[in-house]
Amino acid sequence: MNWTAKDMDTYMQQKEYIDTLIVPLLKVETAPEKMKNSASSSEFLMHLTTYMETQFKGRMMLMPPISYTESIEPVEMAKNLTRDMTSAPFKHLFYITTDSAWTSVQMEGEVIWLPSIPLESMDASLRKTIMEDQLRQILPRLTEKWAQS
Repeated sequence: MNWTAKDMDTYMQQKEYIDTLIVPLLKVETAPEKMKNSASSSEFLMHLTTYMETQFKGRMMLMPPISYTESIEPVEMAKNLTRDMTSAPFKHLFYITTDSAWTSVQMEGEVIWLPSIPLESMDASLRKTIMEDQLRQILPRLTEKWAQS
């Protein structure tokens, strides 16, 4: 399910089955020498989370990405996210990011960090294979949490 009005209607009717919220955390770097890498990371993260949502449509809700810049301190942002996201009616909360700074931040929910893979020069079939491989890496963490409930 996506964070759209149409999918929200479906969620309201089936919320007992949709117990997982996926929140992409997207670092936007504006220094000229970092912009392309930042855009590439963004593209990777959006492809991956969209692929995850497609695979688990009846189980998870995908939020729009939460974007932040270099000047925003992850620890402070984590406090705000914890406060805001814990009021959401989901049993499981996962943050997906390509920014390794989040691996050392304590917050409610689970942070999944993946290194960014440049997708811009890949054809569609190779991109799909990469997304499948990445999902296979994430899947044990998802299923572990799901098994606990």
